Amino acid sequence: MSHTPLGLKPALGWNSWNTFTWDINEQLIREVADRFVSDGYKDAGYEYIVIDDCWSLKERDAEGNWIVDSNKFPSGMKALADYIHSKGLKFGMYSCVGTHTCAGYPGSFEHEFQDAKQLAEWGVDFLKYDYCFKPRHMSGELLYKRMSLALKNSGREILFSACNWGEDNVYQWIRESGAHMYRSTHDIQDQWESIKKLALSQLDKTSYTGSFCHNDMDMLVVGMYGGSNNGFIGSKIGGCNDLEYQTHFALWSMMGSPLMIGCDIRSANEAAKATLLNPDLIAINQDLEGRGAYRIKPEPQWFHTNEVFILVKVLTDGDLAIGFFNLSDDQREISLQFWDLGLPYASGFSLSLYDCWEQQELGVFTERYAPTVPGHGSHVVRAKLARR
Repeated sequence: MSHTPLGLKPALGWNSWNTFTWDINEQLIREVADRFVSDGYKDAGYEYIVIDDCWSLKERDAEGNWIVDSNKFPSGMKALADYIHSKGLKFGMYSCVGTHTCAGYPGSFEHEFQDAKQLAEWGVDFLKYDYCFKPRHMSGELLYKRMSLALKNSGREILFSACNWGEDNVYQWIRESGAHMYRSTHDIQDQWESIKKLALSQLDKTSYTGSFCHNDMDMLVVGMYGGSNNGFIGSKIGGCNDLEYQTHFALWSMMGSPLMIGCDIRSANEAAKATLLNPDLIAINQDLEGRGAYRIKPEPQWFHTNEVFILVKVLTDGDLAIGFFNLSDDQREISLQFWDLGLPYASGFSLSLYDCWEQQELGVFTERYAPTVPGHGSHVVRAKLARR
């Protein structure tokens, strides 16, 4: 098997935070790993299983090393990593640039090289690195460079997931720092308004993603239905419906965000699984060239609202992935003129369209395609040139 370079494509995996926050343990993580294999997530390309905050004790030991919470993880992290690796999967953990993590556990500030070594010894493959409790006059940019250097020299390949929430003009310096992905948004919530807000906030940032440094719009809430133990994330909000989760997944896939599942996959229903395991959307997300999508604002003039737009992603094989997004509350016909794709009528080509949600061919279209998309809905097609 040829070795894929670390961070070449957006990471696919699962993270414990959105559903479980502080309430994590090794049994849960093992069961998630089992389900990755039995329910088809591994076969679909998902590989990272990541423990978020609250895995350690509140104090380091006398040598300054982290101490794993033995109530939550009695077998220790090395044994858990070994179990996950035995399934052909990869293991991720969490720390923070600051003196403490967001939940008040020891952060990696001035312990970067020590912590990177400890992660490597445990067999960790992925580090999510948060931004809480950073000393006020310390440069966040420098702290990400510091941990990047430590990880790259830890003796193990560890994917570096920077998580500074889009602060401090991160777009200008994160790629050079060595991070493989970076959080460009504040925390997602399991509600439609949050999904919409995060997506719209990144539409003018599509040039800031690509191979080895992917714009991470935060973890997925697909399939949660309000099922978080945290009121802010979802338990007091009530979640989304299946159409909204589909649109969320389509936006993240088209925009090249890492796809990190946040629901309890042990109890995911068939609709959530169908969305998360959709092979055509995953293929668009994982396209080798890793290009951001460009936005087309549809005609006619009275549609000039940011909530209705088309995203186009140029794919390696010459196809185009085209997403029609209607984030407004009302059904809309969204008209795409092929001229705006660089395909004039005079070229002698039409487009053969394949519907990625319905997984069926739609036929050949010339000059224009205008689907009707329900409010909060998406329509995603893969387009191939067809000579007329």
